[in-house]
Amino acid sequence: MTVPELYRSALESGMFPSVTARRLRNIVVECFATRYLVDGAAPAKHLQKLLPGLTRSDLQQLLLLFTCRTNAILADFIYQIYWPRYEAGDHKIHNETARAFIEQAIDDGKTVKRWSDKTIRRTASHVTGCCADYGLLEDGPRRKRKFLPFHITDLMTVYLAYDLHHRGFSDKALLNHPDWALFGLDWDEVLAALKRLALDGWFLLQAGGEVVRISWKYPNMEAVCDVLAEG
Repeated sequence: MTVPELYRSALESGMFPSVTARRLRNIVVECFATRYLVDGAAPAKHLQKLLPGLTRSDLQQLLLLFTCRTNAILADFIYQIYWPRYEAGDHKIHNETARAFIEQAIDDGKTVKRWSDKTIRRTASHVTGCCADYGLLEDGPRRKRKFLPFHITDLMTVYLAYDLHHRGFSDKALLNHPDWALFGLDWDEVLAALKRLALDGWFLLQAGGEVVRISWKYPNMEAVCDVLAEG
């Protein structure tokens, strides 16, 4: 479907009785479409194919990837605030932490204009809420949320490695890509994960020092998703 077709279909489905037509349009056009209908709707197509066999963690991590690729505030919060505090052993994170992060970003000129205090508070709540939706923080309507144990799944690792490869990144650049940092991984950890998955036949990998060569088994993402869907 095109974006307008999807909006009309959602509106006529009757599945969103408590959402106004304007709000539903914003959800479809500004949220769903920007995350899942980009690149020829590749994210939506891949999710549709993978969905029947996905674990909850697999699904959360795929949605996290697609969301962060279009939501710089969430991605930067995870890079700059979430993982440093997680690795430092913090137990909880407060909405005020997210608010201070957003205010600093505004002061640094990362927005076109200054936001109102109401918008900052709402966005701070949405940032920590997204982290809960995607398995990084505990769920529920809280101003302070606990960190949850979080580890990238094998399916997510295979998907992201092949996705970056088919996007044109070299093997070395692929291991350095910032998308891995969303899952708390650095170069050495990515390399270790790919070495382990190479033993399962996903690809052939040779590494020595900073030289990495990967022989990729599947020619496109459709083939990768077909195999992943088979389990």
